[in-house]
Amino acid sequence: MPTRQVVNQFIALVESGAHVEAIEQFYAPDASMQENSHPPRSGLANLVAHERAALAAVREMRTLPAQSVLVDGDLVVIQWIFEYVAADGRIFRMEELAHQRWRGDKIVQERFFYDPAQRKTPVTG
Repeated sequence: MPTRQVVNQFIALVESGAHVEAIEQFYAPDASMQENSHPPRSGLANLVAHERAALAAVREMRTLPAQSVLVDGDLVVIQWIFEYVAADGRIFRMEELAHQRWRGDKIVQERFFYDPAQRKTPVTG
């Protein structure tokens, strides 16, 4: 099970914008990620490649400070808010819950829960 210190290190890395590095450092070689009810992606190399492609598709990705963090043994839930700037300059905000299962100090399974409509609705005002 992860210590709160390890979870906080992971969160700090993501909040700094080092998304790829966070995956490389904190995910197990056999880790999986899943978006809502979509099929999971598996394997560290696949997760890193997917994250790089997602970041390359936007002008900028900002991670706001984690809103809530729950640690219960091997289970961690993080409430994230991400803002990304599309190529045309529009800004979108995604709020999501990341439900993680850890093995020691590595994430082995993660599932994101969010409203997909957020990806299509720019932030206004």
